[in-house]
Amino acid sequence: MKLNNLKDAQQTVDFATAVKTGLGNSQGLFFPAEIPKIQDIDGLLSKPTAERNFIILRNFVHENIDDDALKSIIAKTFAFASPLKPIHDQTYCLELFHGPTLAFKDFGARFMANCLQHFAQQSTAVNEKITILTATSGDTGAAVAHAFHGLDNIEVVILFPQGKISELQQKMFTTLSGNIRTVAVEGAFDDCQKLVKQCFDDPQLVKAVGLNSANSINVSRLFAQVCYYFDALAQLPKSMREKTVLAVPSGNFGNLCAGIIAKTMGLPIKRFIASTNRNDTVPRYLKEGVWAPNDTVETLSNAMDVSKPNNWPRIEYLIESGQFDRALLIGLAVDETSTAQSLKQLQQLGYVSEPHAAVAYQGLVHDLAEDEVGIFLGTAHPAKFKSSVEAILNIELSLPAAIAECADKADLSSCIKADFNALKKFLLS
Repeated sequence: MKLNNLKDAQQTVDFATAVKTGLGNSQGLFFPAEIPKIQDIDGLLSKPTAERNFIILRNFVHENIDDDALKSIIAKTFAFASPLKPIHDQTYCLELFHGPTLAFKDFGARFMANCLQHFAQQSTAVNEKITILTATSGDTGAAVAHAFHGLDNIEVVILFPQGKISELQQKMFTTLSGNIRTVAVEGAFDDCQKLVKQCFDDPQLVKAVGLNSANSINVSRLFAQVCYYFDALAQLPKSMREKTVLAVPSGNFGNLCAGIIAKTMGLPIKRFIASTNRNDTVPRYLKEGVWAPNDTVETLSNAMDVSKPNNWPRIEYLIESGQFDRALLIGLAVDETSTAQSLKQLQQLGYVSEPHAAVAYQGLVHDLAEDEVGIFLGTAHPAKFKSSVEAILNIELSLPAAIAECADKADLSSCIKADFNALKKFLLS
């Protein structure tokens, strides 16, 4: 499959090149011109998860990864479940936090790492250096750090907004050493994203350090995330599938984009709700038709504190190219009071959740019809937001082993101003 640069129609690459370079010319995103269709969806949904994921992903990668290698990559990537938990009536939570860093980012980060490792093994270049530069608003950092930790000839540099993610989220990636370096940036997540893009605009820097990115701008992460939407509907009775509404907690919009790709491939999702927090650029755009990002504000759902979502151009392309019906998407912005209320409502239903899933659940509360089935995405384990969840629900959460083992370790991160030259110096050091 060929992937086009959405900002430069002259640049077309294969999957391997897109994964290894991350961003295209003029900071353009790589994306297929046309999403492949799967004909026998019911047959696909009846297959075991690994076999189903192989069929889905082969559509995107078969020119660069042979079948045996892909099966091996899938076995290493999807080594944990994504169960669909009933909440009440016809409402479910798709739990995506059963991986090593307790967040949905584990799927995409591990797939990308395994693909890069495969390409490195196939490469004739000796000691070809790769520097993964990525920005995180919370969960990407840990997922990327753990996926790439210890891999030969790959250095990882993770930028995060200083003081704007939870302490336990931060400890899961700032306590590693070796090939993982972490940088607290004096600013918001959007400042971190801007720095990443500025680095890719410097050809000499890109060449000097072998620059790549593991943000959801890297298309490999999106393709991996497509799989769990199929997994969700596979766990529902056939009679319920075409009535399913997906509420997706949305920050950088990679998760929603993956869901729309799944829909475009033929998955019978009825429609989508893009639930954001107070950083409501997309809900306002969908309602008013004007793209007008405000300054990023801090919220309980900090991993979604993004005002300039990188992945929106991909969704826009699917709409403009006629592959996805804009009428099947609504946006909803959820304030802090409603987020807390949603957490309490879920607790009353016997389910302990966290702020991001609560934002998505509020989307269903607001817009689900009686004859529809609602699924909201649980993107992280509640313990990653221990202090806020405990304060709102008046409970005490125990720490899963993955968090407990890093909670008391030293934070190894450096700190820089939101300045390109400062970051460039750090990368070259």
